[in-house]
Amino acid sequence: MKSIETICFEAKQASKILAISATDTKNRFLEILAEWLESHHDRIRNANKLDVMDGKKAELTPALIDRLTLTESRIVGVATDLRHVCSLPDPVGEVFDRSQLYQGLNVRKQRVPLGVLAVIYESRPNVTIDVTALAVKSGNAIVLRGGKETIRTNKVLIEGIQETLAKAGLPSTAAQFISEPDRHYVKTLLKMHKHIDMLIPRGGSSLHQYCRENSTIPVITGGIGICHLFVDKSADQSKSLQVIRNAKIQRPTVCNALDTVLVHESIADEFIPVLIEELQKDGVQFKLDDNAFNCVEKDFSQCIKKAGQYDFDTEWLSLVLGVRVVDGFEMAVAHIAKHSTHHSDGILTGDEENAKRFTTLVDSAAVYVNASTRFTDGAQLGLGAEVAISTQRLHARGPMALRELTTYKWVIEGDFAVRE
Repeated sequence: MKSIETICFEAKQASKILAISATDTKNRFLEILAEWLESHHDRIRNANKLDVMDGKKAELTPALIDRLTLTESRIVGVATDLRHVCSLPDPVGEVFDRSQLYQGLNVRKQRVPLGVLAVIYESRPNVTIDVTALAVKSGNAIVLRGGKETIRTNKVLIEGIQETLAKAGLPSTAAQFISEPDRHYVKTLLKMHKHIDMLIPRGGSSLHQYCRENSTIPVITGGIGICHLFVDKSADQSKSLQVIRNAKIQRPTVCNALDTVLVHESIADEFIPVLIEELQKDGVQFKLDDNAFNCVEKDFSQCIKKAGQYDFDTEWLSLVLGVRVVDGFEMAVAHIAKHSTHHSDGILTGDEENAKRFTTLVDSAAVYVNASTRFTDGAQLGLGAEVAISTQRLHARGPMALRELTTYKWVIEGDFAVRE
């Protein structure tokens, strides 16, 4: 492998070409890459099966194994997302906030790429394709560092990406991959602020903390989701069950899956037993606070336990669901403020005023009213895909897609104007 500095330098040089590349050229890359995925799915899956086999031997959690696995349908889905990104408007060059000032100055803001992105991620090889597609479409080069558990799959994918870049007339060095798993290379990468413009770690809290403490590059963190739904006393209970079921079981191993249900005390005796009876059919295990536990008269001993000290601060990534009874709106909002990771939180209600207050008071990247938290996803929100789900305030929140991978410059035009 080339040195980290060489990798980053080459990516920086490539970013200068990408920044001025035509939209048609970037879209051609995306289309060729989609075709490459479809025609090489056997090769990709063979490499992936070896990674999955090693992951099971290493006793990775079921959540990590699920994230690691690339089925044929998932590969087709990634190719479909590429074509969707291809159809989206190119943000580079977009003009906004026009104004005319004194002395005839015409002022505007104009979108430009960030430059070079570095993404450190674990388990999910589809990220290799997703973030590269969004980076290139938004005119950015990218340096990728995937986890050792998916090294074979990523090597195949990066080979296809670089081959496709060249076919589209773009520099193959626009997408670079750090293939050595030693953490020493990550520490070196974190100091490459001369070449890297933004760092995105996608992984657990320890990775985020390590990057924040050691990076000289601006860091965007996110992707850790302790997600809540509050069932208000006015909620349609039957429809609420459908939403909760979808949020919990549709894909429990991802960051926007539901972790905690808060239930208004006035409906708890009626709603909680039905919730448990329905979701236990899907294999859900429940962690109940004392009040929720007291609502359950039927013998559900096989699937319920009293919540422990840290259970409401746990991102389950599995078929486990916390349930707590709250005495009203204010207690629900206070619980979310204390335990949420500011990813995705929602209210199920028939009260428009409570819905409005909830969206105002809950400080999360995505706030829901009568909808599943599973929609916090770039593709679901019409963005094609996302590089990450940012739970920060700067410079982007929520799914980070094309527009979030740009910054802007001021363009000021005059008629040989001078300042008095």
